[in-house]
Amino acid sequence: MNTNLLSIKAYANREAVPIMQDEGCDFICDYIKEHNVKTVLEIGTAIGYSSIRFAGLSPDIHVTTIELDIDRHIKAVENFKNCGLENQITAIHDDALTHDFGDSKFDLIFIDAAKAQYTKFFEKYKVNLSEYGVFISDNLSFHGMVDDLSLTHNYSTKKLVKKIQKYVEFLKTNEEFDTEFFEVGDRIGVSRRKLTIKT
Repeated sequence: MNTNLLSIKAYANREAVPIMQDEGCDFICDYIKEHNVKTVLEIGTAIGYSSIRFAGLSPDIHVTTIELDIDRHIKAVENFKNCGLENQITAIHDDALTHDFGDSKFDLIFIDAAKAQYTKFFEKYKVNLSEYGVFISDNLSFHGMVDDLSLTHNYSTKKLVKKIQKYVEFLKTNEEFDTEFFEVGDRIGVSRRKLTIKT
């Protein structure tokens, strides 16, 4: 791992900024390479760690990433420049729940922002998913609490975990998408449109 990424990880650790676990990030990087993904939309930039990992895979990959928190957005833009990836990463400071990407299509949409809003993000951005594209959702285990709510006694955490549980149920019962779950990192879901037989 290059020194820029190591320093970003150290900063995240020091400032308590949540960035993606390496196991989950490696999984998505492998998916991008194996499926020839060229355009990525990331909902939730934080300080840019995962965007840099994705864009750094190949010079023909473009990542668009959106972040609500202005301080994190500014730090991410600085990190993109330091890594020489500012031409491959478009960083947007806005609310992903209200932002409009118009007719833009993405091969991969990565949901890693406010956990309580995952279902809204999914429903809003499915129009921006390319025909054979996928949604990838992170933190579907939420440190094991999704499977075992007794791991926390904090009321607000319990509320959040229940929303993630609802999102997982939404994925499992979705009539438009099939979702496969992978026990990597903090559990990842990969959602693809169901194939329709054209007659």
